[in-house]
Amino acid sequence: MKKLILMMLGVLLVISLVGCGNADKNSSGTKGETTFEKAKKAGRITVGFANEKPYAYATTDGKLKGEAVEVAKTILKRLGIKEVDGVLTQFGSLIPGLKAKRFDMITAGMYITPERAKEVDFANPDYSIAEAIAVKKGNPKNIKSYADIKKNKNATIGVMGGAAEQKYLTASGVSTRQIKIFNDNPSALSALESGRVDVITMTGPSLKAVLDASKSNKVEKVEDFKQPTIDGKSVRSYGASVFRKGDDDFKEAFNKELEKMNQSGELLKILKKYGFTEDELPGDATLEDVLNH
Repeated sequence: MKKLILMMLGVLLVISLVGCGNADKNSSGTKGETTFEKAKKAGRITVGFANEKPYAYATTDGKLKGEAVEVAKTILKRLGIKEVDGVLTQFGSLIPGLKAKRFDMITAGMYITPERAKEVDFANPDYSIAEAIAVKKGNPKNIKSYADIKKNKNATIGVMGGAAEQKYLTASGVSTRQIKIFNDNPSALSALESGRVDVITMTGPSLKAVLDASKSNKVEKVEDFKQPTIDGKSVRSYGASVFRKGDDDFKEAFNKELEKMNQSGELLKILKKYGFTEDELPGDATLEDVLNH
């Protein structure tokens, strides 16, 4: 009798657990509102950005500006999301912040990489870009490539933490001891001016932006810089807005509007406002094209 009672209690417990599981599935399995639906209903969204001109930055009066920001704002407005609030975040903390739901998307001109694509979802690219370096006036160490830094073990290079240039440098054989990490590009420039590093690297438009802003007569861009080659391929990177995994409806709607802007020439107009040229357009490249390159 005792065994029978225990068996009946066991069956009831299983039924209870199954019932709870179904209740949970029904309450969350009709999934509620998506990030996109919530943003449309509220008419506003929160975006993460890093202080990196010309991609995304805050002006002195607190306005959110930049190439990536303006592209995103234009698209979001057409999707019914008129208000965009920015959360300033160190570049290396943007993806963790998005995953932790500190904001709903990233508008920082972030490069598309396979490693990042494992953690987040990228939109299709809205620009393509090459790398650049700056040195002390006169280029005293005659640095014209990442390979030159590798050869000169006494040379040090400054780069923004979390930026793709870190990967390019190490893949080019530059020792980690030679690489100095900074919170943002203006800090790297300051280190170059003060002699704490011998060279700094970032994308071409970023370097132009920080040099234009500083008006420094102590440093110069290396005009004949040789683009790094990794695994036999010349480096050319593509940047895009970033979404959380699972926000497929948001990403797809965003991509449709981005394609319209690219085809109409509106995307190029925005790029030109921030120092880009027609050469920096993404062309017909999609996310899949970039990841499979």
